Amino acid sequence: MYALSDEETLITCAQRGDKMAISSLYSMYVQNIYKYVRYRVDSEALAEDITSEVFLRMVRELPRYRYTGSPISAWLYRIAHNCVMDLYRKQRRELSDELPEELPGDAADPLDTVALAEDHAQLRGALQSLSSDYQDVLILRFINDVSHAEVAEIMGKTEASTRVLQHRALKALGTALRAIQQGRAQ
Repeated sequence: MYALSDEETLITCAQRGDKMAISSLYSMYVQNIYKYVRYRVDSEALAEDITSEVFLRMVRELPRYRYTGSPISAWLYRIAHNCVMDLYRKQRRELSDELPEELPGDAADPLDTVALAEDHAQLRGALQSLSSDYQDVLILRFINDVSHAEVAEIMGKTEASTRVLQHRALKALGTALRAIQQGRAQ
């Protein structure tokens, strides 16, 4: 396994076809890319498919990738964003009010399980009602715990503008959640 601190060497080895280096890149980033994608799509299966596509594209495009000093995760998040946008361009889906197929199995009370699933569905629905930039900044910052500097790099913006974007996105998310809750109360 390669040291995490020497990303440039790892990328260079992966570009030369070193399977261990490619595997290391995959291992380092697969969970965060999956989490990012999972909050952008409706099902775990679809998130897994898109995450696989991200890493297939990484392997295909790696020989042309140029290391600029920015973390390769910025490039991977951009690929993931593009894959999700490709999906949305192909098919616009309506959110369903059905229970998700995969309910957490460790809750003691089935009613708690249903309530938790509904909360996640509301959050996902509210997120998906936001603009793509708002979704990106919220998912990267709060789901994937990415720093402001890295979010700025991923989104191609200044750090100050991503902070403003985050503030506006949080306000919009609050508004969307209230609208969903009011709609269910009626």
